[in-house]
Amino acid sequence: MSITFATDESFGSMARQMGKILEQLNKGYYSFSPNETWTPNVNLYETESSYQVCVDLAGVDKEKIDIEVVDHRLCVKGTRAVPIVTKQAGDPGSGRTRVHLMEIDHGSFARLVELPHDVDAQRITAEHRNGILWIEIPKK
Repeated sequence: MSITFATDESFGSMARQMGKILEQLNKGYYSFSPNETWTPNVNLYETESSYQVCVDLAGVDKEKIDIEVVDHRLCVKGTRAVPIVTKQAGDPGSGRTRVHLMEIDHGSFARLVELPHDVDAQRITAEHRNGILWIEIPKK
């Protein structure tokens, strides 16, 4: 299988990628805000007949994901719950858990992806497999 990386500007710009890097740098060690929106990582692929959007949504219930296309933009949004520790059988602990580090984003998320003009937005399909959301967008 050969993979080529598109340089088509319809998939976004370097400024957006730099913004994501800066956002990650600004998070810091203990700083998290449950009311903030986080942005899942995305891979974009193109075949002869379609575009494939791969969204990293580990731990997100597929029932909590909304997908829509508006003005040649794909919008994926939803919610990921805080991962919680479950009590192990035979654990004599009091049931209290102390958090030492919290890096896994949780709460509401949203991701916009600019689409080329040759997409057939009426025939989009999506499949959630092993924490990855695969969205196929056929070409016209």
